[in-house]
Amino acid sequence: MISRREFWQAGMAASAIVGASGLGNWGRLAAQQALTQDQLLAFEDFGNVTLIHITDIHAQMRPVWFREPSINLGVGEVKGLPPHVTGAEFLKTFGIEPGSTMAYALTSDDFQALARGYGRMGGMDRVSTVVKAIRAARPEALLLDGGDTWHGSLTALKSQGQDVVDVMNALGVEAMTSHWEWTLGTERVMEIVDSLPFPFLGANIFDVEWDEPAFEPYKMFERGGVKIAVIGQAFPYLPIANPKWMFPEYSFGIREERMQEVVDEVRAAGADLVVCLSHNGFDVDRKMAGRVQGIDVILTGHTHDAIPEPVLVGDTILIASGSNGKFVSRVDLDVRDGRMMGFRTRLIPIFSDVIEADPEITAVIEAGRAPYRDEAEEVIGTTESLLYRRGNFNGTWDDLICDAVRSERDAQIALSPGVRWGPTLLPGEDITREDILGVTAMTYGQCYRTEMTGADLKLILEDVADNLFNTDPYYQQGGDMVRVGGLSYRIDISQEIGKRIDQLTLTDTGAAIDPATSYTVAGWASVNEGTEGPQIWEVIEDHVRKLGTVRRDPAETVTVTGL
Repeated sequence: MISRREFWQAGMAASAIVGASGLGNWGRLAAQQALTQDQLLAFEDFGNVTLIHITDIHAQMRPVWFREPSINLGVGEVKGLPPHVTGAEFLKTFGIEPGSTMAYALTSDDFQALARGYGRMGGMDRVSTVVKAIRAARPEALLLDGGDTWHGSLTALKSQGQDVVDVMNALGVEAMTSHWEWTLGTERVMEIVDSLPFPFLGANIFDVEWDEPAFEPYKMFERGGVKIAVIGQAFPYLPIANPKWMFPEYSFGIREERMQEVVDEVRAAGADLVVCLSHNGFDVDRKMAGRVQGIDVILTGHTHDAIPEPVLVGDTILIASGSNGKFVSRVDLDVRDGRMMGFRTRLIPIFSDVIEADPEITAVIEAGRAPYRDEAEEVIGTTESLLYRRGNFNGTWDDLICDAVRSERDAQIALSPGVRWGPTLLPGEDITREDILGVTAMTYGQCYRTEMTGADLKLILEDVADNLFNTDPYYQQGGDMVRVGGLSYRIDISQEIGKRIDQLTLTDTGAAIDPATSYTVAGWASVNEGTEGPQIWEVIEDHVRKLGTVRRDPAETVTVTGL
């Protein structure tokens, strides 16, 4: 009798044959330097259940450039494991040919040249074409959204997420979970949730006053003769990473014991397949998968990782589907006798020049955009540099933001949050207002100016570094390192909190930061209620208008050791 593990291994092999992992046909396609929609969507149906996963769209409704990170460090037991491989090592790990379509989609190597050859990616009207093609082959396929959806663009900010909600409803999403959605505030979130034609899931969201579950923890679906339980897991650290005062009625947390209780509950109710629709982040989900028994599939989000193969933890597969609409994951499962017996997956790259736009969704996108189009498309300046964000430390967008904050707020030092969202601009492109808000749009974007001592600055850097480099994933509570301007430092990622950061220096003078001396510091995205200052996008706009043309090489202000 063939074992369950042998079924899985067979599923992995089959995935490789049809191109699920960047193997097989991809090498020949890369050599041809030409793709067709049929090639991108090619998939040999498998099993009796199909899941479609999208996540971390960040309100990017139209095609974008998006450069993947060149540095994504892992610590402790996950050091060197996906997703903590980048560049040439990533290509080697997954057998992807340098310069190929998947090399462009999944790494930062030769990004600028490959971008000009392969074009933009994403666009929810292209995503819709892919979803409809999958549903044509598998009419009962289940479309699930991992959250960070209603936030991240000028139009989403202006419409309080409505433009995105309209598109996702038209797309036919069947369940979602959440993170940045909550920064619209409780009242607006509840207004949208009450209007959704699908469940807003969060097994780990509790009512603060009553200390009891506040949202649907799961939804049961009957598909392909299989009873599927989809359990929602919202971002656990919302009150830490984002302003708690915007949603004081609710608490979050990983709540591992709660997850086990819900898994046990749905199994007792007859679930044949248990899917966790998660916004924990990849390493948190990897740890949870090893500790909570009975989850078959974790559709992971938050950390924006795009991994072309499932990661297997015990009896659970983890699927990571990237961000900004660049990818759609198709997951076919063979579920029999209440067990997942095998799987076949495909991370489908959304090449927007290859995949035809669905005119129905294009119309919804343009209708939501219409009231703000002129404002969005106003040209503020141009760039001669590649402007990107994504990685453990500063990108050039972050450097430009810090330059603007220091200049316009007359500060010695600038601090900018280590958020992962925000598309890329290629050299020679205009910088529009929409582009600026694409890396800054949020409901608490005030640019403050204050005084901090050198000791305060080190404390901030140490605290954020522990959120990123704590060896226990359950203590990794936010995004990447806070971005800095006017300041350089050394970080030893192998050390414990309080011992990672040293050699703090003012870049303008080369003088060492004195723990007892006060410095003028400006930044934005403070989680404190009542923060005062101009909106960050106004600060950047003023700065870019003065420059006219942006020229910004990557800052070399962070020295990383302990690798």
